[in-house]
Amino acid sequence: MKEFKYTITDPQGIHARPAGLFVKAAAGFPCKVTISKDGREADAKRILGVMSLGIKQGMEITVTCDGEKEDEAAEALEKFLKENL
Repeated sequence: MKEFKYTITDPQGIHARPAGLFVKAAAGFPCKVTISKDGREADAKRILGVMSLGIKQGMEITVTCDGEKEDEAAEALEKFLKENL
C-alpha cells in the first residue's frame, strides 16, 4: 500500500473539470485508489465520490493506492495533483 498527502492549492479546490481528469487518471491503474479528507473516504475512480468530499483550497487530502502497480499509480497521481491542483 502506497499513501501520500497533498494540500490543495487551486483557489477553486477540486471542482468538476480537474475531478474528472483525476478520476480518469486513477482509473488507468488496476489497483484500488481512495481519496480521503477529515476521516471521510471515497473511491478515486468515481467522480461523484470525489466531488462529495467537498475539497477546498488549503485542505489536506490523503491518496491511498493498494494493489497491482500501486507505486506507479501513487507517483502518477501525485504528479497530477502537483501540476493541476
